[in-house]
Amino acid sequence: MAGRGWRAALVLATTVVALDQAVKAVVRDSIQPGERIDLVFGIELVRVSNEGIAFGLLGDGGTLVLAITIVALAAMLVWFALSPTTGGVWIAIGLLAGGALGNLIDRLRLDGVTDFIDPPLWPAFNIADIAITFGAVALVLTVFWGEADTPEPKAG
Repeated sequence: MAGRGWRAALVLATTVVALDQAVKAVVRDSIQPGERIDLVFGIELVRVSNEGIAFGLLGDGGTLVLAITIVALAAMLVWFALSPTTGGVWIAIGLLAGGALGNLIDRLRLDGVTDFIDPPLWPAFNIADIAITFGAVALVLTVFWGEADTPEPKAG
């Protein structure tokens, strides 16, 4: 059972990273830094670089931001290794790991994360950030309401 959870989490994480990196590449190729494109309901596409963590915190953190990301990712994987059969935890881990890795790739390659979805009254974000947010919600729901040894995804 535990092996299927790891495989499913890996597939989900890989999918998130691939989608995140592909969309960011399109944004970097088609939108100039600071350019704004109106979408709907005040949401704009914009190309910005975030050198910090969430909401630009630790903007000059550099190595500290990388270290925090790596430690958080490692802690999450250790926690998953200790409870891989908790129902649905593979979804949370796949989303969190995929989002963290997607943004980590940007930090290592570009010295900052490419953000492009800019709603009113909220900082710009990206696909990886969406995955991290949904992963965190899934993790909380799993921890508080999940049951051990519930069925995992079917191998396929």
